[in-house]
Amino acid sequence: MELPIQPGEPPSFAGVTLAQRMTLSARMTRRRAGYTLIELIIVMAIISILVSIAVPLYQKSLLRTKESLLKNNLFTLRTVIDEYTFDKQKAPQTLDDLVTDGYLRAVPIDPITNSAQTWRVIIEDSVSSVNQTEPGIFDVRSGSDQKSLEGTQYSAW
Repeated sequence: MELPIQPGEPPSFAGVTLAQRMTLSARMTRRRAGYTLIELIIVMAIISILVSIAVPLYQKSLLRTKESLLKNNLFTLRTVIDEYTFDKQKAPQTLDDLVTDGYLRAVPIDPITNSAQTWRVIIEDSVSSVNQTEPGIFDVRSGSDQKSLEGTQYSAW
């Protein structure tokens, strides 16, 4: 039994019985249930382009954070060395002296080398030291030989 074409019905169903319409409709539904290979490749290409842009930006932001932390740690260490030298009338001999005398809780970690043992200490000249018999730490620098985002070495900061 042929059914008349309903308004809005595709013309491909013209002159087709109800059973045939259901069979054709089921086939069309099954075909459209998944994605084609081309669609999947396009989506994967878009995702890979976005990831290739995002990863370098993320790594650069991590490096900027480490540089900021290094500047903060250097400022803190230099300030504490100056306070120790002023209070004790002699410069500290090691960074651990700052911890044992209560100026720091712990020696800060160099964020570039991820160690508290790699700080490069600069010992003052005995002529310019406060107590000329015991020259001590005058300055502290990072122990890394890498270059910063600015192009200068971390050990020169």
